[in-house]
Amino acid sequence: MKKSDSNDRYEIRLSGSGGQGLVLAGVMLAEAVGVYEGKNVAQTQSYGPEARGGSSRSDITISTGEIYYPKTSKLDLLLCLTQDSCDKYYHNLKEDGVLIIDSDIVRQPPPLKTVYALPFTHISKERLGTSIVTNVVSTAASVVISGVCGRESFLKAVLGRVPKGTEQKNEAACKLGFELGQKALKGEL
Repeated sequence: MKKSDSNDRYEIRLSGSGGQGLVLAGVMLAEAVGVYEGKNVAQTQSYGPEARGGSSRSDITISTGEIYYPKTSKLDLLLCLTQDSCDKYYHNLKEDGVLIIDSDIVRQPPPLKTVYALPFTHISKERLGTSIVTNVVSTAASVVISGVCGRESFLKAVLGRVPKGTEQKNEAACKLGFELGQKALKGEL
């Protein structure tokens, strides 16, 4: 977990639209950090009344110490899978926060210091044959970029939460996300 200040609290928001599976991705990430890494974690979520197609977000607060207030206030990492979510939430990033966007959908990223633009939806369709696992691909990439938990911890959480019969596809999605995250850190994307 890359800390941005002396406080060990690390705040993440996964955002997009309803139906993209970001609430599930947030639960999986919280489980990876809390159950498999032994850190304190709080996960909250919000989605529009339309659910599918409306705005959706999942917030994860991580700390090695007590979490007295579970809601996020200043984000260390923001993942945006839609332009609307990027426009709506990038103001909540810390000055040295990290923004990760789906480059195929978020066409107008804000002028921030650290932005990783990755083609999550496109590459999910191209390499895995479906965009339904974009939530896993993008969250796995976020795990690598942020260092909030180990890859194996995230993979265990994913495999324990996905619908039966989809484990193989979701494992491939995790590995693809880890690969994208690593390439992004190396500046290869």
